[in-house]
Amino acid sequence: MPQPIRRLAYIQVVALRSSPMSEATGIDHDRVGAWLDANVVTAQGPYHYTLIAGGHSNLTFAVEDSGGGRYVLRRPPVSHVLAGAHDMGREYRIIAALHRTTVPVPSALGFCDDLDVNGAPFYVMGFVDGTVVRTKEQGEKLTPDQRWTAGMSLADTMAAIHGVDVDTIGLGDLGRHDGYIARQLKRWYSNWQTQRTRELPAVDQVHDELARRIPDQQGVSVVHGDYRLDNCIVGPDGRIVAVLDWEICTLGDPMADVGLLQVYHTGPDDVPSAWTPDATTLRGFPNRADLLRRYGEVTGRDLSHIDFYVAFAFWKLACILEGVYARYLGGALGQRNPAELAPFKMQVEAAAQRAVDALAQLG
Repeated sequence: MPQPIRRLAYIQVVALRSSPMSEATGIDHDRVGAWLDANVVTAQGPYHYTLIAGGHSNLTFAVEDSGGGRYVLRRPPVSHVLAGAHDMGREYRIIAALHRTTVPVPSALGFCDDLDVNGAPFYVMGFVDGTVVRTKEQGEKLTPDQRWTAGMSLADTMAAIHGVDVDTIGLGDLGRHDGYIARQLKRWYSNWQTQRTRELPAVDQVHDELARRIPDQQGVSVVHGDYRLDNCIVGPDGRIVAVLDWEICTLGDPMADVGLLQVYHTGPDDVPSAWTPDATTLRGFPNRADLLRRYGEVTGRDLSHIDFYVAFAFWKLACILEGVYARYLGGALGQRNPAELAPFKMQVEAAAQRAVDALAQLG
């Protein structure tokens, strides 16, 4: 393959923010409160809502009732809703089905598709106590032993997700069972061609090479699609007690999740990967090779094509980031100084280069 763009040491994923949201934005207190009273058996109004996470992804609110009971409410963003995204009913269905398995997820307590209640569908799940480990400060609250436990639990939990019999739990029709990587390549390359802001030959070259070298799919499983430590809740002993953010979950090739985790995770001895080095670089957390080894031991899956799946994950990340960059250039967050958006352009190029690097490992 021709030499592509220059190498960047790592991809520093950043986010631009729109105007700060009020904690009440996205919640009709009276109508949602009445719905909770009628549909969540243990809930007792009045309720207090606190925004946990928001922006252009689904909004997540902590809900506390008058008796001290705690719940979590999820709804689509109040603006910039992407076509085909933010399907609350689908996300609720996945959590409800997985709650009957060994995969740790919050309990599914109720789904509302009546737009008169809150202007958009939403669902309510149980509150899971624990820590989302995203920053070094959060990671430092764990002992080195707990950090190792968290990493091993991250691999074990991914293995549990991929070990679920999708037909037994009623998710067999969630998506197509075969041809996952080919379909993903087609989808994201189409997005790239539609949204790209410039020519970037590395993206085209990697697409063509990946399409030529797709490994045989090792069965079908639930594919989380965004699996990493900070999309999980860690309990007091370091074990994963809940996996969150199932909004892009589907069925497909389990190795896609494995490759993506290799892209997201940076251990203390690893070359930095897709994220700026953060919590998992602390001593005690496993390295990428440790996670891969543990997953292979638990599942018995053939990991010899991991470089392909890492290349695919970096390539897909480049396509996703280009879409974000294009929307920001188009004014999705209002008028911005072009210099403020330059990091997104660099992220796309870095992800494309890392895809090339991973693909080169295949020989």
